[in-house]
Amino acid sequence: MLYNNIRYLKKNNFIPRDISWLAFNNRVLQEAADKTVPLRERIKFLGIVSNNLDEFFRVRVAALKKMQELGQKGKLNPNENPGKILETIHEVLLRQQNSFEKIWEATKRELKQEKIYLVNDEQLHRRQKGFVRNYFLEEVRNFIVPLMIENMRAMPVLNDKSLYLACTLAKADNSLPIRFALVSIPVNRLPRFVILPAFNDKKYIILLEDIIKFCLPEVFSFFGYNKFTAHVIKVTRDAEIDIDNDVSTTFIQKIEKGLKSRKKGRTVRFIYDKNINIFLLTYLVKRLGLSKKENMIAGGRIHNFKDFMDFPQEVFDKKNIRKKPFTHPVLKNAQSVTAKILEQDVMLHFPYHSFESVIDLLREAAIDPCVTNISISFYRLAPKSKIINALINAVKNGKQVTVMLELRARFEEADNLAWKNELEEAGVTVLIGHPHRKVHAKICSILRKDGNSIKHYGFINTGNLNEKTALVYGDHCLLTANPLLLADINRIFQYLENPKSNNHLLKACKKVSVSPYLMRSFWVKHIEKEIKNARKNKPAAITVKLNSLSDVTLINKLAEAARAGVEVNLIIRGICSMFTENIKFKKPIKAISIIDEYLEHARVIIFKNGGQQKVFISSADWMSRNLDYRLEVCCSITNTEIKNEILDIINIQLSDNCKARVLDNALQNKYVTNSLKPVRSQLKTYEYLFSKLHNKTGHVMPQ
Repeated sequence: MLYNNIRYLKKNNFIPRDISWLAFNNRVLQEAADKTVPLRERIKFLGIVSNNLDEFFRVRVAALKKMQELGQKGKLNPNENPGKILETIHEVLLRQQNSFEKIWEATKRELKQEKIYLVNDEQLHRRQKGFVRNYFLEEVRNFIVPLMIENMRAMPVLNDKSLYLACTLAKADNSLPIRFALVSIPVNRLPRFVILPAFNDKKYIILLEDIIKFCLPEVFSFFGYNKFTAHVIKVTRDAEIDIDNDVSTTFIQKIEKGLKSRKKGRTVRFIYDKNINIFLLTYLVKRLGLSKKENMIAGGRIHNFKDFMDFPQEVFDKKNIRKKPFTHPVLKNAQSVTAKILEQDVMLHFPYHSFESVIDLLREAAIDPCVTNISISFYRLAPKSKIINALINAVKNGKQVTVMLELRARFEEADNLAWKNELEEAGVTVLIGHPHRKVHAKICSILRKDGNSIKHYGFINTGNLNEKTALVYGDHCLLTANPLLLADINRIFQYLENPKSNNHLLKACKKVSVSPYLMRSFWVKHIEKEIKNARKNKPAAITVKLNSLSDVTLINKLAEAARAGVEVNLIIRGICSMFTENIKFKKPIKAISIIDEYLEHARVIIFKNGGQQKVFISSADWMSRNLDYRLEVCCSITNTEIKNEILDIINIQLSDNCKARVLDNALQNKYVTNSLKPVRSQLKTYEYLFSKLHNKTGHVMPQ
C-alpha cells in the first residue's frame, strides 16, 4: 500500500483529491525514471514534476491550511479531514523527494555518458573561469542588487516565483564580523542555463546561480569581504486571489488588487539547501516569521527544477523525434476551411492534427466580406497569439468581434488583463463573464450573410485556444455549422452579455448542456438509464475520459452502475477520487491513467444506450468546481464518421499496455501488463489518424 494513512481515507469511500493528485504526480515521476523515454524528455518530466508541486503548494496546500484553521466551517466536504490530508501529503512528499533526487543523480550519470556535464562554481576548468567572469560582467551584473538584510528594519517580501542566494560574508582573518545577505537570481531576465565553451569533445552547462556564486567577490566588492558561502533558497506562497466585496470597486480593480496581494500571500513552503549555514538558516526563519507549519523542506543544491522543462536541447547530438502535427484530410489542400465546415462537420484531434486549421478559420472570417460577427471565448492564450491577431484584423475589416475573456484563469490573470486592454484598444467588445463563476467553455460562433442566406458556423473545443499547448495537449475540437448547436452557442454568448438577467437562455439550450445549471443532472440521467438497461439485461456500458474525477454525486452514481452490472471504463489522467475496486461490483471497473509524451486533456463521455451509443465531448471535468462554479459546455457527437473515430481512439487508449497505469484503491500506479501485442496509445492514435490522411491524399507518415 502506497500511503499509511489510506486506512482513514477508505472509511469515507472516496480518495481526497489532493492525495489522488500526488499519485498523478508520481506517475509523471515514473516517466522521468523510464529508460525507454529519451533522456531529454526525462529531464523535461523532472521539470514538470517540480512545476506541478509548485502549483500544488500555492493552491491546494494553502487551501487545506485555511480549511484546517477554519475547522468544521472550512470543510468543503463533511468527510474530509484537512489535518489528516496534510499529514498524508507530508508523508508522500518525502518519498517523492527522495525518488526525485535519486532519478536526478541517475540522469546526471547518463548525461555524462553522452559527454554532457552540468558543472557548478567549484568545478570550473581554468579555461571556463574567464568565460564565466566575462559573462557575469557583461550580462548578469547589472541585474544584481544584493539585499543586506541585517540592515533592514523590515524583511523584504520574497517572490514565490524567484530564487535567492542566501549568502554569508566573512573576512579570512576575522577582522570583520560575519554578515548575511540575499541575492535575487534574475531568471526572469536571463537564461537559467548557460552553455560553456566545449573542449575535449565534451559539452558543459552551468546554472545562472552558480555563475553568481563564482562571482560573489565582484558582487560584494564594496564591503571588503573575501570569504563567501551561498546556498539557494525558495519560498512558495498562497496563490489564491481574494476578491473583496467593495461595491465601489470595479471587477477589474478587484482582480488587480488581488494580484498585488498574491505577492504577499502566506508562505506555505520554504525550501533550502540542506548544506546551508545553520546560523544563516535560523536567522532567515526568524526574520521571515516561519515555523515548521510552513513546510520547511531541506533539499538539494538545485531548486526551481521547473526550469528544466527548458533544458538546452542543442547539447544533445540526436534531434528531437517528436512527430509533427498534420492537416486534417478533409482540410488538406482545401481552398477554404470555411467552405468545408459549411459542407460538413470536422473533428480536429490535437496534437495530431494541426491547430493551424482553427487559426485559418478565424483568418478567413477576418477577411470574408460576408462575415459580420465573430464571438469567441478564451481561458488561456499563447504568449504571441495568432488568434488575437486574426480577431484584431477582423475589427479592422469592419466585423463586430466579441470576446469572452476569463480574467480569473489561475496564473494567467495578469496576461489576460493585458490581452483585455489590447483587444479593447483595437475595438473588440470584451466580456468578462460572471462575477461568481469562471467561464471555462471554449466556443466560437461566426455569422455569415451572403445575400438572403444567413449561416452560423464555429466550434466547440475541449481545450484552450492556445497554439503552443495544442502541440502537446490531447484535445478534440468540433468545427461545425450545425444550426442547433450554433443556436445554443449563441444563447450562451447572449447570456454572457448580461449574466444577471439571462439565466433562462442557458436553461433553453437543447443540444449543448451547460453547467452550473444542467450538466450534473444531465450525466446522472444518462448513468441511470444505463443502470436500467443493465437490470433489463440490455447492453449497458459507460466510458468516461477526464482530467479529474472527484464529484461525490457522480462517483456514487458510477459505483451504483458498477453494482448493477454496467461495464464502467475510466480513463483519468489526474485526480481520481473513486475507489475503483469493490467486491460488490458485478463487473470490475477498468480504470487507467495514461501518462506519455502528450498531456491527455480531452473530456469524452460514452454511453452504450442499449446498443445505440451516445458520444459526448466536454470542457468540464467531473469536479464540483466545474459543475457548480464554472460555465462549461458539453455536446453530443451526431456525425456517424466522427463518432466512430472517437470510439476508435478511446478503444486504442483502453488497449494501452505501454503507458497506461492501473488506478487501484491503493494508488500503486502499476503499469497495465498483459500478453497482448504492445500498444502505446498516443503513437497508435497518430498512426490511426495519419492513415486517414494517407488514404485520402497518399501522404506517407514521417519516420
